[in-house]
Amino acid sequence: METTVNGEPRVLATDAALDLIGEIRRDHPDILFHQSGGCCDGSSPMCYPANEFMIGDSDVRLGEIGGVPVYISASQFEAWKHTQLIIDVVPGRGGMFSLDNGREKRFLTRSRLFGGGDACAVPGVAVKTV
Repeated sequence: METTVNGEPRVLATDAALDLIGEIRRDHPDILFHQSGGCCDGSSPMCYPANEFMIGDSDVRLGEIGGVPVYISASQFEAWKHTQLIIDVVPGRGGMFSLDNGREKRFLTRSRLFGGGDACAVPGVAVKTV
């Protein structure tokens, strides 16, 4: 599976998300993201120590943000394959088992359709490709 669509990355991160990733990596150097499917923690991007989350055979690798791999389940990928995911940060508590929990800020996924214009056009979101 390609991590780009027409040259556009499937997943991006805002500066705020990259800053929080850096903060988390000081405590947990090897992490990964898995886009939640919507149960207990809604549809938040969940951040885990890489050795504590088992990537399944049907999980799809979307790409990397800040040097950290981002995955999504195959079934959820089918629903989201036409969108670019933008990982951002907002005030609040992270998912119950996510490493952003307890930091008073949490990861949030925004999205836009591929080919729908510049990703920076998302209101109030400065996006950085890394």
